[in-house]
Amino acid sequence: MLKLLKELAVFVFGLISVLLVFRFILKLMAANPASPFVTWIYDTTGPLLNPFEIAFPTPKVTGGFILEFTTLFAIFTYTFIGYLVQELLGVISKGK
Repeated sequence: MLKLLKELAVFVFGLISVLLVFRFILKLMAANPASPFVTWIYDTTGPLLNPFEIAFPTPKVTGGFILEFTTLFAIFTYTFIGYLVQELLGVISKGK
């Protein structure tokens, strides 16, 4: 059962990280927000960034390019949390 939870945690936190990387790249490349895929990525990842919104500035480069430090910090944070969950489940499963 714990192995299944560990695999689920890897999947969920991996998916979160991939979605955030997509968001970072789309913002960096000034993707058209009217595109359905871009809108979906922004809408899906928006709530994941709420805890980090005021932590970092979001500088805009000429040409509409946006460098979102908030997204980078969120990627690292969610990846680290995923790692901690994995390790915690690993320790719990060895204790049984």
